[in-house]
Amino acid sequence: MCGISGHLARRGTARSDLVRTMTEALKHRGPDGMNFYDTAEVSLGFNRLAIIDPGGSWQPFINHDSTIVLIVNGEIYNYRELRKDLLSKGHVFRSKGDCEVILHLYEEHGTLFLDRLRGMFALALWDERMGRLLLARDRLGEKPLYLRESPDGLLFASEAKALIAAGVDVELEPRSVNAYFHLEYVTEPDSILRGVQKIPAGHLITVNTKDWAIHDRPYWLLDAAEARADRPDHVIADLLRELSPLVAHADQPIGVALSGGIDSSIVAALAARDADIRPKAFSVGYTGHRGIDERELARSFANELDMEFHEIELGPASVVRLFPQVVAAWDDPIADMAGICYFAVMRSAREAGVRVMLQGQGADELFWGYPWVREAMRRADRGSAPIFYELDPDFREARDDGPRYYGEAMRGLTPPLFPPTPPDQLIMSTYLRENGIAQGDRLSMANSVELRLPFVDHHLVDAVIGLRKAAPDHHEPPKHRLREAVRFLLPTAIIDRPKRSFSPPIKQWYEILFASYGELLLEGELVRRGIISPAAARELTKAHFPPGGGSPFAFKALALEMWCRHNLLRRGARPC
Repeated sequence: MCGISGHLARRGTARSDLVRTMTEALKHRGPDGMNFYDTAEVSLGFNRLAIIDPGGSWQPFINHDSTIVLIVNGEIYNYRELRKDLLSKGHVFRSKGDCEVILHLYEEHGTLFLDRLRGMFALALWDERMGRLLLARDRLGEKPLYLRESPDGLLFASEAKALIAAGVDVELEPRSVNAYFHLEYVTEPDSILRGVQKIPAGHLITVNTKDWAIHDRPYWLLDAAEARADRPDHVIADLLRELSPLVAHADQPIGVALSGGIDSSIVAALAARDADIRPKAFSVGYTGHRGIDERELARSFANELDMEFHEIELGPASVVRLFPQVVAAWDDPIADMAGICYFAVMRSAREAGVRVMLQGQGADELFWGYPWVREAMRRADRGSAPIFYELDPDFREARDDGPRYYGEAMRGLTPPLFPPTPPDQLIMSTYLRENGIAQGDRLSMANSVELRLPFVDHHLVDAVIGLRKAAPDHHEPPKHRLREAVRFLLPTAIIDRPKRSFSPPIKQWYEILFASYGELLLEGELVRRGIISPAAARELTKAHFPPGGGSPFAFKALALEMWCRHNLLRRGARPC
């Protein structure tokens, strides 16, 4: 797991100085060392967090005649199978790690190499003979990659904060800000920064330098799975058995974020069975809120699995202290209070010597875990007009109140629209990808910990969607197919336990954060930039928490204000 960055020159010489600035800004993603590759046309930077083959596998990877150069942020789960096949075809490897297989797959298959990869990755590959740069992300978007094009060329990096450190202006894109206030995040390919894009998940971008032609194509689509009329519980169980030893493989200590729920319990049980090193379990609780505290349930199951158990308790003082650090770790701001919990768990893992964490994110989105997503599907069945995020009270608050809060820069903007998409696929391509996955990556890597999410393995996703096409399951109880599939793995008491969301005492935390930081909104960056009006800033500092809210408009405003202030301090070198 690593951080990558680079500059491809369109005219003049590649800016190695900017790449070194970006590499320094990404050292939290790779504290074990950094390395560079420089030519007149391209400059590449690499930060390493050594997980597989820690004594070797230093990047960039360079082929035998130095015409192909590769940098990768990720883990290739099927690398041992790929390596064996490539060795049989005469390829010579210089490392024992997972990512070098990509270089040889490209030599063997050209741009079709992506079809053979199973895992999470963002990569940059420079082919000197063809004069082209390839940039790609994994299918579900577990690993990030940001891009800025200018007349002088392309800057790219694992995190937007690296581009800011290299001099990209902290200039907000109003359309993205509008999406953020409605959704609590910004959907790809947009970012919160004007002129900066996220490379979409499952996409390959090719830049041909001879004529400076940029091509963007998807190599995988969420809805492309073929219908399959197999028995769902058998298919899902077999895939979990197959996936577990791949995801749990590491040459470093691993851990599991464990609550009392079924998702994290599945991940913990699989890891306990198949990990190379005995995992440790980490669970978070809240001072004075036993009703939503699952530490005892988590501890009990960790003991059953013979896992060393670590608990984290968050109270008001720790929330106030950690929140600015969480804001600093975001790229696009993600106004989710649960981020404080994720950050605290990852910090605890790092302090315990754990370098790889497994989490259960993705199961709710893949198996109908959210009531409002099932309701959207039921309405679609009845022939109602398409409705999705309108069921979310935070979205409705932004839709109804945003126009009176917005300043001049936001005038005339309307709620974001989404293409006609089945609710289960829409929630995966928006909320899961831009909140759950993105937040997990940034907050784990801020603590130099790699995060792996077994439920977003694309083989599993393809199978579940294919099964659903043959026999819809949204009328079944929540997560019914998943529960039935793991009866071989978990006690019945856990399988049949009612869902309890991973949710902190939001209202209390909201109030203490505004008591500590709310006045930053007054005459702050959002007012100065015309995002919100001065009158709105005064009203929002009163910290009214609307009924049913989870991430109200005021909290989004405060998070964005703090994000702007922090990133203005990052801006350093003169950009290209």
